[in-house]
Amino acid sequence: MSYDSAKAAFADWGVDTEAAIERLKTVAISMHCWQGDDVVGFEAKSGSSGGGIQATGNHPGRARTPDELRADLEFAYAMIPGRHRLNLHAMYMDTNETPDRDEIEYRHFAPWVDWARSQGIGLDFNPTFFAHARADDNLTLSHPDAGIRDFWIEHGKRSRDIAARIGAELGSPCVNNIWVPDGYKDNPIDRMAARKRLEASLDAMLAQPHDPEHMLDAVESKLFGIGVEACTVGSHEFYMGYAIRKGTLLCLDMGHFHPTESIADKLSAVALSLPRLLLHVSRPMRWDSDHVILQNDDILAMAQELVGADLLDRTFIGLDFFDATISRTAAWVIGVRNMQKALLRALLMPWERLRAAEDRLDFTTRLTVTEEVRDLPFGAIWAEFCARLETPTGLALIGELDAYQASVAARG
Repeated sequence: MSYDSAKAAFADWGVDTEAAIERLKTVAISMHCWQGDDVVGFEAKSGSSGGGIQATGNHPGRARTPDELRADLEFAYAMIPGRHRLNLHAMYMDTNETPDRDEIEYRHFAPWVDWARSQGIGLDFNPTFFAHARADDNLTLSHPDAGIRDFWIEHGKRSRDIAARIGAELGSPCVNNIWVPDGYKDNPIDRMAARKRLEASLDAMLAQPHDPEHMLDAVESKLFGIGVEACTVGSHEFYMGYAIRKGTLLCLDMGHFHPTESIADKLSAVALSLPRLLLHVSRPMRWDSDHVILQNDDILAMAQELVGADLLDRTFIGLDFFDATISRTAAWVIGVRNMQKALLRALLMPWERLRAAEDRLDFTTRLTVTEEVRDLPFGAIWAEFCARLETPTGLALIGELDAYQASVAARG
C-alpha cells in the first residue's frame, strides 16, 4: 500500500500520520554501548562481568577495542532512522592509562566525546559498580566495610563529574544512571542496616550539586539477580522513595521486576511524584535476561502509556540488552527500530475516540477500537518514516546487516 492510501486510512479514524511522523523524529533513544562487546569493557583492571550480569553466546565479530566499537556503532546508527544518543559505562574508558575506578577522570573518556561531537549525538553515562575485585561479594555502596564503601563513593563522585563535563562539552544533559548489584544470595538478618548504608553512601556520592543543564542523576532498582536471589538492597521501593525525596530521576528497567508486573502501569503512578523518568527498555525471559526487544505486548503497552499519558517529554528512553548469540550490530538495529515502531504505533492511536469511550464508560467501544486499529496499514507509515530519513527497510535492511556482519566476522 502507498503512503498516501495509508494516510487516508488513518485519517478516517481521526489520526494525522504527518503529525505522528514529525513527533517521532524528535524522540532520541539512548543506545547502550555494552551490547557491542558483551559487557567486557576496556579496562586493564576489570574482571568478569559479575553482579548478576551475563552475556551468553559467542557470535563472531565482538568489538575488542574502542575504535572497533565506534565503527560498529556508526554502522548501527546509519541503519536507524533519526538522531539518537549513546549510553556509555565507566568501564568503557578510552585511554592508555590504567586508572582504578576511584581514579577515573574526564580525559579517560575524552575520545568518546570527540567522536560523539563528530557524529552529532549526545552521550549518557553510568558508573560501573560490577566486574571488579571490590565488588566480589555483590556489595558495594552498602558493604559493611567503610573502606570498600569509600572506594565506590569516590567512583560515583568521579562518574558524576565526568558526566557533567560530557554534558557541558556536548551541550546536552548527560543522564548519569546509578545501579549497584548489592544484595544477598540467602536471607539477610539485617536488611535495614544494609539499606541505611546504601542511603548514606548515595547521599555522600550525590552531595556535590551539578548544573541540570549538564548532568541529571538517576537511580535504578532491581528485583533480584544471580547471587542476590534473597534480597536486593536497592529495591524498587527503596529507590522510588529516594528519588522522590532527593529529586533524582527514577530509572525503571523492564527486566528488573517480576514477570507479571507491568512497567506501563507504573509510569503514570510514579510520574505523579517525579517530574522526569528514565527507562531502560529490555525483554526479560524468565528473569532479567536482557533479550533484544520485540514489538511484543509489553513494549507496545509501555509506548502507549508514554504517548497516552503525555510522558514523552518527561521520559528519557534508553535500551539495555546484550545478546551474544546473534550479530551484535543487528541486535542494536533491531532493538532501537522496534522501540521506534512501538512509539509510532502509539502515536497513530485514535486517542480522542478512545478517551471519549472510556469517559462514558463504554468499554465495549474502547475494546473494539483498540483491536480494529491493529489492522490499519502501519507498515506503510513506518516505511515512509524510514524513507524520509534515508534508512533501509525490509530486504534492503537485511542485506545491509548481513554484509556488515560478514565484514567483522573474522575478528578474534
